[in-house]
Amino acid sequence: MTKSVLVCGAGGFIGGHLVRRLKREGYWVRGVDLKMHEFSETEADDFVMGDLREQSFVREVVDRKFDEIYQLAADMGGAGYIFTGDNDADVMHNSATINLNVLDAAYRRNCKRIFYSSSACMYPSYNQEDPDNPNCREDSAYPAAPDSEYGWEKLFSERLYLTYARCRGMESRVARYHNIFGPEGTWDGGREKAPAALCRKIAMAKSGDSIEIWGDGLQTRSFLFVDECVEGTVRLTRSGVAEPLNIGSDEMVTINQLSDMIADIAGKKIIRNNIPGPTGVRGRNSENTLIREKLDWAPSQTLQAGLEKTYEWIERQVHANARQTASA
Repeated sequence: MTKSVLVCGAGGFIGGHLVRRLKREGYWVRGVDLKMHEFSETEADDFVMGDLREQSFVREVVDRKFDEIYQLAADMGGAGYIFTGDNDADVMHNSATINLNVLDAAYRRNCKRIFYSSSACMYPSYNQEDPDNPNCREDSAYPAAPDSEYGWEKLFSERLYLTYARCRGMESRVARYHNIFGPEGTWDGGREKAPAALCRKIAMAKSGDSIEIWGDGLQTRSFLFVDECVEGTVRLTRSGVAEPLNIGSDEMVTINQLSDMIADIAGKKIIRNNIPGPTGVRGRNSENTLIREKLDWAPSQTLQAGLEKTYEWIERQVHANARQTASA
């Protein structure tokens, strides 16, 4: 009998890639989101468009016992969306409401196995002040002090899923994602993350031009290619690991280094113009000791390889938009 899966957030970046992976494995997939996927046709067997903040809608969508549920839906974006403070109320209300609705509907339908995508933003900001030595071990989460309201909501929702496991018999699986990037992700409009924003800026620039980079560019991060994110997500969901795990790369770079890597891929000489702007914590890197121990696996693809695929895709989007604008 074909197993059935529900993907919440299937119209988003990671959700779209996850649906594709699950269909390749032969699952019957229902996707749900507030919007259709922006960059490709969904491969879901059934795609339902609606608002997961509405409890009645969620109960209509969770209308059976799904073998697996992946809850990726959230109000989110890059630094320009998360760290200005302007969107904090929406971020906390929308994402928390979605998680409360989806988890409870899954429980009422006896859907045991549910995955939740948390974020490295839940880690304490006091452990991420040194750009060269950030501490993002899973056991460093407390005493809690996330760097944003987005991080606080993620921490609350982690605890929500873990309490449903402890008190109500759910098989909750929680991943702390670290800066996922790749093709078919948001690349303009204000919610894009650093790799996509820099790919866009460099694709639009001529050799010798300058591009703006928020902050001094010495803040450090690691970035995980979306295919490895999906692999880690599926492995964790089907494992017996009940504690939160990092899913991220441990290849740490400065934002200035990231821009230089993309410029080299593009074959352009680019001048960095560091300006004031929202940057988040000074340093963050995925600590992968626990995921290797628990899953006997960890991400291994180089940042360079992922950036090559991502830049090629974003460059095509930039050129396509330019042609559309010119012909309008």
